[in-house]
Amino acid sequence: MAMPQRFDPLHDLDGQWTTTLADRHLPPRDLPHARFECLDGRLVMTPAEAGANSFGEARLIRILGPAAEVGGLYVYGPVNLTFDPRTWIQPDITVLHTVPKTDDEDRWVPVRYCTMAVEFVSPASRHQDHLHKPRRCAEAGVPYFLRVEIVRRLRQVSVQLLALDDGSTYRKVVEARGGQRFRSELPFPIDFDPVELLP
Repeated sequence: MAMPQRFDPLHDLDGQWTTTLADRHLPPRDLPHARFECLDGRLVMTPAEAGANSFGEARLIRILGPAAEVGGLYVYGPVNLTFDPRTWIQPDITVLHTVPKTDDEDRWVPVRYCTMAVEFVSPASRHQDHLHKPRRCAEAGVPYFLRVEIVRRLRQVSVQLLALDDGSTYRKVVEARGGQRFRSELPFPIDFDPVELLP
């Protein structure tokens, strides 16, 4: 008699993932530090960010924090930004206009609380970072999307601010590269040289 196969949630629940199942099964014991996002019930697992991105994220939080707080906004690191129970992403930085009210909202942050999602482009998820994440955020009505791309070996940094148009798509409103000033008054005053994000 054949032995029954061991239940593997990452395989056996493919296409069926929800926030409820994630609360029950993630992270798996053998992948305690993995990062999981979910698109229409299908998990997407990505490795930890490259060191240059991690440094840039920490530096950008310090740059954005004071002005955001003056404007009544809250700068978070990665959160489970939740579109519906079957879809969530983890922006590298998330600027909220509303603090989650319950423990459940704190774990699964409703996208309607988000003013700006910030994504540091990763080689492992370049397609996601350039296309899928901004599209989902725009369709959900997130007013701003900030994209940062660091090429460490060339010491190059570019930053783009996208703003929601009158429909459900983004348009580029500000762009700067290292050596230039990135300046915007919205969603709060921002002024820095992208090269500041390099270690």
